[in-house]
Amino acid sequence: MSPSKAETRRPARLVDRIVHTLGPWGMFLKGFVKHPVMVGSIIPSSDTLINHMLSKVDWDKVDLFVEYGPGVGTFCRPVLERLRGDAALIAIDTNPDFIDYLKRDIADSRFHPVLGSAADVEAIIRAHGFDHADQILSGLPFSTLPPGVGPAIAAATHRALRPGGTFLVYQFRKRARDFLEPHFGQIDDGFEWWNAPPCYLFWATRTGSDSEDQA
Repeated sequence: MSPSKAETRRPARLVDRIVHTLGPWGMFLKGFVKHPVMVGSIIPSSDTLINHMLSKVDWDKVDLFVEYGPGVGTFCRPVLERLRGDAALIAIDTNPDFIDYLKRDIADSRFHPVLGSAADVEAIIRAHGFDHADQILSGLPFSTLPPGVGPAIAAATHRALRPGGTFLVYQFRKRARDFLEPHFGQIDDGFEWWNAPPCYLFWATRTGSDSEDQA
């Protein structure tokens, strides 16, 4: 006997109540349960990781900052705090729940949450009136993305950055560097213990000697 509509709605209502009670943490948990391959972690990044990851950014030279997989805005708010008043932050996520949440939760004219794929970053940037990004941040789990998606994102990111721009990447596996090396000639790395779990950090800079990626 098939369950009634009322019975099938009960678990959904329970999840919604939990999400409402836990706030951002609940929304992050809901996103992880629905899309574990894209979210990558059940716990938002620590303040220490955020500060470490953003420490190399020259904010005076940032007109456009882009983030892949913003989730509930764990990085968005610290980025906006550092961003110039005339600069912009584009946050790209494939999860409509996260995008709807960010639109409701962050009221800042510089902030542009976009439902879409990081692989389409060039088109998204152009749609917002920019030719290139100055900094692009990603916590997407490269090593667990569907085949071909990680390399496509890395190549598109290199093309989307201005010369001297940086791809900031934090990952739980060191293998993420393998996706960066074919495109970026300069890659600095670090490690942050004060996070659950600890993270590998990469700052990949687009240099004049990098080979041009084909679209």
